[in-house]
This record gives sequence, C-alpha cells and structure tokens, in this order.
Amino acid sequence: MPEEETSLNKISYIKDRLSSGTYLQINRMLNSLNPSDIAHFIESSPPKDREFVWQILNKEIEGEVLNHLSDTLQKQFLEEMDAAEVAEVTETLETDEIADIIQRMPEAVIEEVLSSMSFQNRKRIEKVLSYPEDSAGGLMNTDVIAVRKNHTLDVVMRYLRMQGAIPESTNKIFVVNRKNDYLGSLNLNKLLISDLSLHVGDIYEENAKTIAIDMDDSEVARAFEQDDLISAPVIDDQGKLVGRITIDDVVDVIREDADEALRQFSGLEEDTFARTSVATKSRALWLGLNLITAFIAASFIDIFKETIAQVVTLAVLMPIVASMGGVAATQTLTIMVRGMALGQIGRTNIMWLIRRETLVGLVNGILWATVVGFIASWWFQDIMIAQIIALAMIFNLLVGVLSGVFVPLLLKSINLDPGVGGTVIVTTLTDIAGFVSFLGLASIFLL
Repeated sequence: MPEEETSLNKISYIKDRLSSGTYLQINRMLNSLNPSDIAHFIESSPPKDREFVWQILNKEIEGEVLNHLSDTLQKQFLEEMDAAEVAEVTETLETDEIADIIQRMPEAVIEEVLSSMSFQNRKRIEKVLSYPEDSAGGLMNTDVIAVRKNHTLDVVMRYLRMQGAIPESTNKIFVVNRKNDYLGSLNLNKLLISDLSLHVGDIYEENAKTIAIDMDDSEVARAFEQDDLISAPVIDDQGKLVGRITIDDVVDVIREDADEALRQFSGLEEDTFARTSVATKSRALWLGLNLITAFIAASFIDIFKETIAQVVTLAVLMPIVASMGGVAATQTLTIMVRGMALGQIGRTNIMWLIRRETLVGLVNGILWATVVGFIASWWFQDIMIAQIIALAMIFNLLVGVLSGVFVPLLLKSINLDPGVGGTVIVTTLTDIAGFVSFLGLASIFLL
C-alpha cells in the first residue's frame, strides 16, 4: 500500500510539473516508476504530454511501457520508430509480448524488425506470428521448461539451477517424451517437497489440462477462469508441446476484450485523450450513419403528417413511445452481446431467453403504459389519447426486447460482430415501430 501511494504521489507531482512547464526532477522520478504506472500516466495525458514523456523514457524500460499501452497508443508510437529501434526496445520482452507489439506494424516493417533480431529470437517470434493473433498460438510463449518421466527429481532440480532463472508465472513444468509429445505436468510445489530420489513419473499429473493451439483467445480465458489456472501447456494437432500460456496473458486478453466490446458498442475506436482530428473522424462516420437512420424514421412520421397536423398533441407525446422502446431494446441488446461474448448463449437456451425477454417486455410495457396513460389523460384531458399511447407503448416495448434479441443473433449469423452498430439498428427499429404504432392508431381512432 505505501508503495502504491508513493507511485501516485510521484505521478501527481509529474502532472503538476508538466502543466506548469517546470521539468526539473521529472526525468528521474518518471523512470523510477513501474512500467505499468508509466503506461497509465501516458494514457491519461493529452497528446503533447504523451510525446514529452515518451521522449524522456529510458531505453531499457521503453519495451515494458510499450507492452502495457493500449493497442491504439502502441500503434501510434510504433509508427514513429524505425525497425532497429523496435528490435532494441522489445529485446527484453517475452516472445508473445514481442509478437503482440510488432503485429501492429505493416508487413514490410515486421520483416525489417525480424531481420534486426538475433537468429534465435527471430525463429521463436516467427513461430508465434505464424498463428492468428486471437488464437492460443498467437497468445503463447515458446519459453517453456520440459522434462522426461524417467528423470529423477534431483536431476530436475539441478537442471533448474543451471538455468539461473525460470520463466515468470511458472507454477509447473511440463513432462514430454523423446518425441516432444505432451504427457502431463509437474507441480513446482510437489517438486520442492518430494524426495529427490523419486522419478518425475512417480509424482507428475498425467494428461493435465491442455490448450489446443487453434483455440480462440476468449475460450482460453474461459478455460483459465473455470479451472483456476496460473499456466497451461499449448499443444499442436499431433499433441506435441509447442508453448505455454500464463495468467498474465489471459488478463491482457480479458482487458482487451472488455475495452474492444465497449468501443464497438459505441462505435468508437479512439482513446480518451485522442487528438481532436482523430476524435472528429472517429465519430463522424457513426453520426452520419445515425443521421441516415434518423431520416428513415422521419420518413415514417411524414406518412402521418396530416394526422399530426389535426391532432397537435400527438407531436408532444410520440417521442415518449420511441424513447421507451429504444431503452428497452438497448437493455436487451447489452445482455445478449455480453452473453454471446462469454459463450453463454447457444441453441439449447436461446428459446428460454426469447420467452423471458418477451415476458419482461410485456410486463414492463403494461406497467409503464398504465403510468403514461394516466399522465396523458390528466395532462390533455383526453381518454382516447391515453389509451392510444398505452397500446403503442406496450407494442413498442415488445418490439424493443425482441429486436434486442434477434439483431445480435442475425449479425452473428452473417459473421458480423454483434456489438458493432447493434445500438443504431435496434433504436431505428424501435423508433419506426413506435411512430407507426402510435400515429397509426391515432389515424384510426381520432380521425
């Protein structure tokens, strides 16, 4: 706790000095921080301060800081570095971390970076790069410790001492045969407390949990969560050990997936302190798309312009129906996108969800239709208007929850991300359904 408070105090001091233009002691204080704290500080700073902080960073920690930055900022800083610089600053990182970073670069630049590395490092990274970024192969680290069943624990201990250090987040070492086929794992705790004259085959866990090399990274994260894993071996189609995945890799996946889901749900790809030009460009497309859908909704209103002209009260009340339907749709959409992202929704339970959402929409529709009906009746002294808006609201809340279910399912069926543009689609549907039901009923019963 005191260490955390010290870091926060240093960051606060650096921010004060940056804003006042006084840079004395900043260099020393900044470079004494943990790389993750520096990365957070950079992400929390406006563009000019980011550039300054990056310039005064010590070369030895640039790679670690880069590794902790968001994908957007990684790409931004990498664009300003040549291949030799990238190779230099990432030299101390683990294989999977280097692969993650250089994948943000153009193909031609990746080749230059790889050619700037040592032969051994290049081969290891090329192996990871040969797999999709969002797969276990793209996530794994090839730096593993493997032993044989017939080795004594004494031999294993002497081998570990010869290594000088073991890879981070190592809680087990892996057991293979002469052909590198994965057989199981040996828990370090068992190794330390067991009689050294025993053989690995006496105490290892046979056929322990493995990760297939082509497994999606979100499935990897779920496997770690379900089995409380700290590390797990990655095997290829032939069952051979090719690498390992550790809990810190999985935490990165969870964080990136959560960040990506939030960005996609809003349709934005910018970071909090993006430049004005970047933020403007990022939002303009979605505002334009929303404008198109607004015109579509307006065209349905135009159909009933004569009805609105004769009963002006309708113009006052119709946004209420559309708004309530839009909120109901967004609520259901959020539940669906989250459930699909967690792998919780499938053929076996989708009908239960549809029935549940229909019932929720119906109950909420009746509840709030009653409230709005009473308010409209009191406000405009017109029972017919109250009944029309109540019926339209029940109908639109049902449309809202059902569109919230079926829109993400439809998007997924055509291989589109359910989180991208889902909000725009469902709100457009509920706007149209709300306007048509409310104004349609008014045209029938009031004219």
